[in-house]
Amino acid sequence: MLVLGLETSCDETGVALYDSERGLLADALFSQIDLHRVYGGVVPELASRDHVKRMLPLIRQVLAEADCVATDIDAIAYTAGPGLVGALLVGASCAQALAFAWGIPALGVHHMEGHLLAPMLEEQPPEFPFVALLVSGGHTQLVRVDGIGRYELLGESLDDAAGEAFDKTAKLIGLPYPGGPEIARLAAQGVPGRFVFPRPMTDRPGLQFSFSGLKTFALNTWQQCRDAGDDSEQTRCDISLAFQQAVVETLTIKCRRALQQTGLKRLVIAGGVSANKALRASLEDMTAGLKGNVFYARPKFCTDNGAMIAYAGCQRLAAGQQESLAISVQARWPMETLQAI
Repeated sequence: MLVLGLETSCDETGVALYDSERGLLADALFSQIDLHRVYGGVVPELASRDHVKRMLPLIRQVLAEADCVATDIDAIAYTAGPGLVGALLVGASCAQALAFAWGIPALGVHHMEGHLLAPMLEEQPPEFPFVALLVSGGHTQLVRVDGIGRYELLGESLDDAAGEAFDKTAKLIGLPYPGGPEIARLAAQGVPGRFVFPRPMTDRPGLQFSFSGLKTFALNTWQQCRDAGDDSEQTRCDISLAFQQAVVETLTIKCRRALQQTGLKRLVIAGGVSANKALRASLEDMTAGLKGNVFYARPKFCTDNGAMIAYAGCQRLAAGQQESLAISVQARWPMETLQAI
């Protein structure tokens, strides 16, 4: 089965072709970072318009790279949620229009299920069951995964997602958008121990997260330094390091708890923040200490991409899941409500 995957949930237009027998044949991605950077964050209307502009050229590009034509495609998978409604509608309407024209099925895919399954695109994919840490700009969740569609939410952020906290903290200390990579870049030059940030909600049982207070702590630290006449680049580096260490250690502590509570040895990390090198190193050390393993996708498949949508859609289509040609998207969509296959 050859599946065309379309991803338009936020500010990246992703297109890919996945074959159930040959694997990933081609993928292409256009990032809107430069478009939104001047505003300090994603502008939904601009994101939707740019998806319209990029979608068909990217589809043509992917077909050419895979040496395929439209008649070779057996089905289309598209992101139906969660995400920005306007952006989602671009992908959904394009997918359903092409499916109608080509006489093939189209299937809406859950964005976070796509992220969760992205490590399956690697040479050594994880086996079920496992614990998944979904960590991105919009979500921070711990999920027990017993199979595709068999999800149990173990814990999630009560306020800001980890990626959101990275972006907001970067903005507060004067770094450009997107903030996550900027924080990581400066943290590499930071002096350990100059600042120590709290590890929120690690002093109590449970698997819930809270990152809102960390950005307030970072802001207060930055303002105190500025009031003392120190607003140097090195101070930004030191604050970035302290913030990143706090987030990474908090996530690691919660992941260890989740593995111990479930009795599982396999951990999957997925979503944009899973590309953070410090987080990967910390989780690798932690799982090794538990005689377990951690799995993640290559960096280009950690952020939003069409390959993960094509793969997730292929699994559900192969299992017989179908839907009508109605265009339907969901800004919010609990993953636990998904059908098991």
